[in-house]
Amino acid sequence: MKSLSPTPKAPRKQPSRATIREVAALGGVALGTASRVINKHPNVSAENMAKVQAAIAKLGYKPDTVAQSMRNGESRTVGILVRNITSPVLAGFVRGAQEVLSDQGYTLLLGCSEESREREVNFIMSAASRRIDGLIMITSAEDDAELLALRKEINIPTILFDREIPESFDALLIAHEQGIKQSLEHLFSLGHRRIAILTGKDNVYPARARLRGYRAFFEAQGLPVDERLISTNTFTSEGAFVETSAILGWTQPPTAIILGGISMLAGSLSAIKARGLRIPEDISLVASGDSDLAMLSTPPTSVVRWNNTEVGRTGAFLLLERMKGEGSLEPRRIIVPTEYLARGSSGRCPPDR
Repeated sequence: MKSLSPTPKAPRKQPSRATIREVAALGGVALGTASRVINKHPNVSAENMAKVQAAIAKLGYKPDTVAQSMRNGESRTVGILVRNITSPVLAGFVRGAQEVLSDQGYTLLLGCSEESREREVNFIMSAASRRIDGLIMITSAEDDAELLALRKEINIPTILFDREIPESFDALLIAHEQGIKQSLEHLFSLGHRRIAILTGKDNVYPARARLRGYRAFFEAQGLPVDERLISTNTFTSEGAFVETSAILGWTQPPTAIILGGISMLAGSLSAIKARGLRIPEDISLVASGDSDLAMLSTPPTSVVRWNNTEVGRTGAFLLLERMKGEGSLEPRRIIVPTEYLARGSSGRCPPDR
């Protein structure tokens, strides 16, 4: 009697991967030439490059990145440490960097510090243990001696984003001072004089630059700086809610507020709404960094803005040069310009104020 149980099927044979030798043979070039094209070596003629690329496309060749890494002593991984990936500004920065790095065959190791010193230390140590090839980062504190020593100790090509210490590293710096002066010029033209600025602690470059711009502008007008109108407690939305609500409760509140932090707008808008005030009839408002919230708020919010994605791309190109040992040995400081965009949240100073 025949068994009714099904005959087991033989395992399906997986198609073999194309090899670099097959690429070279199909392209009609030497093995070394094919290798140079695959590894993006510059010394290859345009004709041979075209032959190899055509063979790669026809064979569906994919390089063995693990083997490449072992041969070259590279991990083909780049670390990016930001403060908060939910911020549209920082998300745009990461997206721009990823576009460039992915095209060059690098994988991203992404971390968010949330301004936590411990998280920053853990990320840097983890990245170093994985032998990453480069790092783009926003440090939570430039004046922390241990963090400073750690960044130097790991000896990994590093690009600082919106941080200027240590000076031995390349850095991308947003021209916050310029943006603050531009926003103050516009608010002054509308009659405002009691203008508050809310920003973070001055142990990081963005706060220092914004405060320099604020003080320099008032001094250029021959007016004293009212230190009570300067708050350096927070960059967060929650902190902005508290600070905005507090100053609006003063006997003589400001007539305009400048937010010196890319995550502060939602909190400040909520505080203004909670007090039943109107923008810009009762209070004018300027935010840092453009976002959907700034564009879609009622009225749309005036902003100091810059091209986030392009900054990320620039940072990635700088890092690639450092990892390849190209370019100047001197640390580079790239100043990214800002522009002030006036929208409906900036109105004339109330007549009675």
